[in-house]
Amino acid sequence: MHITMVGTGYVGLVTGACFADMGNHVTCLDIDEAKIATLRTGESPIYEPGLSEMIKRNAASGRLDFTTDKASAYGSAQIIFICVGTPSRDDGSADLQYVLKVAEDIARAIECLGAKGAGKTVVVKSTVPVGTSHAVRDTIRKITKVPFNIADNPEFLKEGDAIQDFMKPDRVVCGVDDEATGNLMRTLYDPFVRQGNPIFILDVRSAEMVKYASNAMLACKISFINEIANLCELYGANIIAVREGMCADKRIGNQFLYPGLGYGGSCFPKDTQAVVSMGRAVGLDCKLNASVHEVNQDQRRHFWAKIVKELGGEMRGKSLAFWGVAFKPKTDDIREAPSITLMEMALGAGAVVTAYDPVALDHLAKEMPGIARAADQYSALDGADALIICTEWAEFRAPDFDEIRRRLKQPIIFDGRNLFRPSQLGAAGFTYASVGRTTVRPG
Repeated sequence: MHITMVGTGYVGLVTGACFADMGNHVTCLDIDEAKIATLRTGESPIYEPGLSEMIKRNAASGRLDFTTDKASAYGSAQIIFICVGTPSRDDGSADLQYVLKVAEDIARAIECLGAKGAGKTVVVKSTVPVGTSHAVRDTIRKITKVPFNIADNPEFLKEGDAIQDFMKPDRVVCGVDDEATGNLMRTLYDPFVRQGNPIFILDVRSAEMVKYASNAMLACKISFINEIANLCELYGANIIAVREGMCADKRIGNQFLYPGLGYGGSCFPKDTQAVVSMGRAVGLDCKLNASVHEVNQDQRRHFWAKIVKELGGEMRGKSLAFWGVAFKPKTDDIREAPSITLMEMALGAGAVVTAYDPVALDHLAKEMPGIARAADQYSALDGADALIICTEWAEFRAPDFDEIRRRLKQPIIFDGRNLFRPSQLGAAGFTYASVGRTTVRPG
């Protein structure tokens, strides 16, 4: 199939490269000339394991190309995927201006093509509130009478594992208005589900809601386990033991029930607030989802209060080392990252901050240029009053504790990801505060 991806952000680029890898001809369209120039060299502008290699392989084969030329990109496409951003407004609602602008561009292209443009399928892959795909349809219909089809195809990609998620999805969800479009989408995705996982062909509005319902449920699980972890701290229980006992119940399971600093990134914060906004728009108070987000934000404040208390209450002049900036490992995404919130609190309290992250420091430099950036994880510790761990990168899991103790001004670790056993750290001479477990001090 000939496919055009509109937008070369995270979703558009991963989706386009994976479609090309399966034998389709894919054109990635973007208005950012610098980004397109970078992609034409075979380099990915985003960090995602394996993506640059996939781009180079498919570009070399002629199955994947990049352009800023809208007319050629839309003219050759059988299926057009809209993959542009839908950032949150101040009230939490999704800003749809970019999606609707693309719809207008597509409409003008279809109108210029005339009969040759008939039958194109426009697929909304951006995460959008329920009803948006039909708003895209209506926007196009206002400009052209040339027939086309509309569909919604939400993405379920985890940053750091996106290629694997796309190539072997646990399910594919497509929302359509007619059987022919459903058959087209099924044909497109059949090669990706040969392991037997389902393709769900739904109505458009249900498909849009599946995305929000899925992310809201996962966000709820994260906030739930963090609230229980905070109770464990106050009552002297161990969240690790509590989690094991709880998750042995098959009705509960164990995924997304790891205590920590709360969720971040581009999906859960935005989508949870969008659910609340959708409810507000129709007069429904989505109390649970609003509380999920509130608990998530409180988790960072709770952890910061623990740091302040352990360090004596006065943070002015204190030096803090941060390991991890990205909101999760295997990505350079720092959007809504807990580390950013904690560093802002530290700076606001008068502390000095030095940070290290394997891949996200360039983004940190743009977001918070006043933060010192270390060349490696150990140099970040030099003279610091404490180490704060915000991201569970693999290289942080088995560090040299003698080296940590030697470089820190005092042996204190605040672990927001529960990487170590408290007894291990206490025996090694550290004060060690984690999430949902009693703080230990040198034995």
